[in-house]
Amino acid sequence: MAKIGRNEKCPCGSGKKFKNCCGRKTPAQMQQTARSPKDKAVPLTLMSAVEQIQRDAFEKKILSREMGVFFFFTNNVGDAWLLEMTDQDGIQVAEGGQTIEATIEENPETIEVNWTHSYTIEDRQLQLTSWKDKKSFILEGAPTSELNAAMRRIRKRFTPEQLELVHVNVPEEKSAEV
Repeated sequence: MAKIGRNEKCPCGSGKKFKNCCGRKTPAQMQQTARSPKDKAVPLTLMSAVEQIQRDAFEKKILSREMGVFFFFTNNVGDAWLLEMTDQDGIQVAEGGQTIEATIEENPETIEVNWTHSYTIEDRQLQLTSWKDKKSFILEGAPTSELNAAMRRIRKRFTPEQLELVHVNVPEEKSAEV
């Protein structure tokens, strides 16, 4: 089992730092939480995480969370994005609180996402570029400092070889540019 840093977001999904949430529980309390039927009822999948961030966007919550190499965030106008931190791809999953259909196929071995954008962080701003028409824009209010911190954590946890294994297939649209 991987060690959770005190200042990382709690894996329970509360949005709080681990030290201020489950980090305060005794080992017995943590085991009881891990065994609760509520936690067992909903398996954690990328699609379930996307659906949760879409609900958060509908409620116009401002938050960000991580799941493996994925970073999710919402803003106060109800926009939500799913970003992949190793290849820097993204897809908008909500706009103005309304759900946007995301093409995601997942099974126990693979996850396939039809990414619509690539992104970079320049001058503390998130710049997105559409794969379709190559148009770029700055996404105002994006949590770039949290995203940068998450990207650093990913690079510390995994070797470049391990991160390379995350991407088996290169989409046709990208391969033409490589």
